[in-house]
Amino acid sequence: MYPKCNNTIIGEQNESKAILFLEAEGFKIIERNYYARKLGEIDIIALFEGVVHFIEVKSAEADFDPIYNFTPSKLRRVINSSQYYMKEKNLDIVFSIDLILIRHGEIDFLENITL
Repeated sequence: MYPKCNNTIIGEQNESKAILFLEAEGFKIIERNYYARKLGEIDIIALFEGVVHFIEVKSAEADFDPIYNFTPSKLRRVINSSQYYMKEKNLDIVFSIDLILIRHGEIDFLENITL
């Protein structure tokens, strides 16, 4: 097995920060790093007030805004992976595609970014 690179370690740490933030806000974490066959990965899947939230986490430690790492193609992959998850789990409930940005330890939570 290969050792994890620094970016992977930082990404995992920031995903853990995002989970702590969500849990403090009352979200129930359902899955972490869910992989939808060839469609991509969803960082966090959580439930809040009857709504399933598919959450992508982007972070940066440098003077680069992590929102620029969330491209239209990444959004399409998250949407497709979310639809795959809903079908696989036979869910027919309201869902939201969300984005958590972590900049220098500060968390911004952007809900329902597909509107």
